[in-house]
Amino acid sequence: MERAHIATLRQLSKEMRLLYIEHDEHAKESATHLFSKFFDHVIMAQDGKEGLSLYLRHHSTIDLIITTLNLPFMHGVELIEKIRKHNPDIAIIVLSELHEAHHFPKTVDCGVDGYLFKPLSLSQFGATLGKLLEKMSLKKEHAKKSLLLQQYENITNLSAIISKSDPQGRITYVNEQFCRISGYSEEELLGKNHNIIRHPDVPKSTFEELWHTIKEEKKTWQGIVKNRNKNGESYYVKTTIQPILNAHGDIEEYISLRHDVTAIMSDKKQLFDFLEANKLSVLILVQIEDYAILEKFYNKSSVEKIESAFYKALLYLMPSMCGFQKVYFLENGLYAFVIDRRTCQATREELYETLERFLANVKEYVVRIDGIEYDISVVCSYTYGVFKIFEDAKIGIDHAMASKKPIVYADGLNDIEYDNALRNIETLYMIKTAIDNQKIISYFQPIINNQTQEIEKYESLVRLVNEEGKLLSPACFLDVAKKGRYSNKITKIVLNNSFEALHKVPNASISINLSMQDIEQESILEHIHSLLQIYKKHAPRLIFEILESENMKDINAIKRFIQDVKAQGVKIAIDDFGTGYSNFERLLFFEPDILKIDGSLIKNIHTNEVNQNIVETIILFAKKQKLSTVAEYVENEIIYKMVRDMGIDYSQGYYFGKPKHL
Repeated sequence: MERAHIATLRQLSKEMRLLYIEHDEHAKESATHLFSKFFDHVIMAQDGKEGLSLYLRHHSTIDLIITTLNLPFMHGVELIEKIRKHNPDIAIIVLSELHEAHHFPKTVDCGVDGYLFKPLSLSQFGATLGKLLEKMSLKKEHAKKSLLLQQYENITNLSAIISKSDPQGRITYVNEQFCRISGYSEEELLGKNHNIIRHPDVPKSTFEELWHTIKEEKKTWQGIVKNRNKNGESYYVKTTIQPILNAHGDIEEYISLRHDVTAIMSDKKQLFDFLEANKLSVLILVQIEDYAILEKFYNKSSVEKIESAFYKALLYLMPSMCGFQKVYFLENGLYAFVIDRRTCQATREELYETLERFLANVKEYVVRIDGIEYDISVVCSYTYGVFKIFEDAKIGIDHAMASKKPIVYADGLNDIEYDNALRNIETLYMIKTAIDNQKIISYFQPIINNQTQEIEKYESLVRLVNEEGKLLSPACFLDVAKKGRYSNKITKIVLNNSFEALHKVPNASISINLSMQDIEQESILEHIHSLLQIYKKHAPRLIFEILESENMKDINAIKRFIQDVKAQGVKIAIDDFGTGYSNFERLLFFEPDILKIDGSLIKNIHTNEVNQNIVETIILFAKKQKLSTVAEYVENEIIYKMVRDMGIDYSQGYYFGKPKHL
């Protein structure tokens, strides 16, 4: 036997504990010498009685038994039978002589795992041990899988809704979870079709597709199904149905696993289901009045906590006259109460009075979250409608918000149109305050020459200082400023700040961002021309960075502006080149001097081969057109060296400096 194989067997068996039962001292000595090559732990017995005693004493630690048959006090076959009664799975090898072959049928009946014959040799023992170890490994793996399977079955039964049915679809098995959610007993379900829980809302086509999948295609079907319990109430289950096939590929049965997803189905879906099933309903919507402000002043997690706390309190805050049993959370601070009109007989006036008491209760209620107290203010709408009940009530909420009325009766409001655009009042106020108090300022980020590493340019970047003294980037206010028509004022302030900065950096250029929309504004153009007259001698140190957009209305007007300022010595840069709306054809139309390569192509250029190829193409094009190139988002030395070696002329990024005051 090969040494490598022996070494492998030794590695696998050394931790095993062997019980060796042998009466012949001479045979015992030679066998023990052989066994010690494979097992670190060997227990020996002289006869059958001692062997059984040692096994019973150490059975939890013994992995293998090797026994002869001709033993004093208890024959080997009897010993094996007794051990097998105690443990049917313990590995047993019979060590025998050929003249004892008449005992083999009995040992086979006992289920021994192998035979060894005297005189014992290394190759014989190695071959038998190898087969045994393989068999033991398979047994252990099987036992492990059986244990896992049993645990999987247990947890599945506890967590899943399970049923089985025959090929005709008749139910043959249901677990407790199925009975619990359906409201039917096992006796009521067995032998029935699953139609017993079918909800009429589910279209016939869904079940046609289901049966085609599992019966015709013999594949697994998955989907969310709406069911109806014994009391007529709806519930939703995420369903998996698997056809079970026999060896011939015929369907033996179907097994279905379902999970109750009613709780995670959207409350809006559940509300609409109720309204669909109950045409005559009383619907009340409740909206947190200052929800937009709530979102601005608190982070997402805090807002969710406030919404959840208020949701849990709503049933207690609503007077019990109507008997509401559930609150539906519809998102963005909107909640709903609904009840069948047959249950709630209150008049319109009585409902109005109920909501007045509800609002009084809400006024006294305070949400306490993480040490913060928040006073909730709400508006309500209600309707007795039959058609488009939710739509009426939602328009009623919009009307209540716009008119500042706390309660609106909403029947018939569906045909009224309202402007649903919500403006960010706090941000607009902040912008106006900043403009009035001269808190729109400019920071400047250096742009360095890649060969000399000297600063040759600065990009002007707008910032806003709020009333708390916090410095805000454009992302926090610029979009809102455009909607509130403060964009022109901000642009003019930035232009003033940037032109004035020319005096502070006499040896560097100042680069100013202009959007297409800025250039299309006549007042902005007039302001630029006025500043150029004042700073005429500094014009060669000015760069206008133009960002293209889809909102450009007059491309020829943009070109005229570029030609005009270039005639006065100003340089033109195309910003964020390589993404968005920039392209080579448009580039030639504008005749720029500088290409600023978009930061999204630069920030991971050292790891992204595609970006490298794109940037190399831009560089090649720029050099042929005699254009300078600037790499944005140069954040570290690796990126800097890479863009420099690729031939980009300038770098801008945190590696060389953050935006700051000059």
